[in-house]
Amino acid sequence: MFLVSLGVRLDLPVERVKELVDEVGITFCFAQVFHPAMRFAMPIRKELGVPTTFNILGPLTNPAQPSATAIGSSSLRVSPVLAGVIAEQGREALVFYSDNGLDELAGTCPATVWEVRGGGVTELRLDPVADLGLSAISIDDIRGGTASENAVIARAVLDGSSGPVRETVLLNAAAGIVADATLPGTSSGTLVERMTAGIGHAERAIDSGAAASVLQRWAAATQA
Repeated sequence: MFLVSLGVRLDLPVERVKELVDEVGITFCFAQVFHPAMRFAMPIRKELGVPTTFNILGPLTNPAQPSATAIGSSSLRVSPVLAGVIAEQGREALVFYSDNGLDELAGTCPATVWEVRGGGVTELRLDPVADLGLSAISIDDIRGGTASENAVIARAVLDGSSGPVRETVLLNAAAGIVADATLPGTSSGTLVERMTAGIGHAERAIDSGAAASVLQRWAAATQA
């Protein structure tokens, strides 16, 4: 698994998972720890090889219940439903679906974004290339590999490597930053203006070494 290849233990008890939020500012809620019945469903999901209802339930049953979240969806039909449920839960979010079916934002094509704020949902369009000045890329430019290969790619990005993967990481990090709307420039203005500010915050986190430091401290804390 990707995070394991980065040195992060996932089989921690629930209390330790909660403590890591305060200690290092990041944590991971492993479904098989928080929802033990998932160990029975997981093998069947893998055998089916197609999206199931768990793809919808996952982001809605996050045990942390964050006040703000960014969710990539692989279904145009389901995306507004997800946004509506999150609005009913009283949370803020950006839910997005790329025109080519990707459940992330990328310079491969425009995307539809459902912004959840103040209990309402607004449907918007976002073109990472035309609106944000990102490079036009193909899916092959950001295609991953094995967990260990992806870990190498992730470390390279955190070490400051440039290119399509970095831009895609910045773009999706910006979505989470804009959903949270607490950093300068992310709470008001058009979506493009706020995403531009979010990308700037994400760039500074990587280029300052702060993001790499968090990963290092996170991995060490899970192994302690």
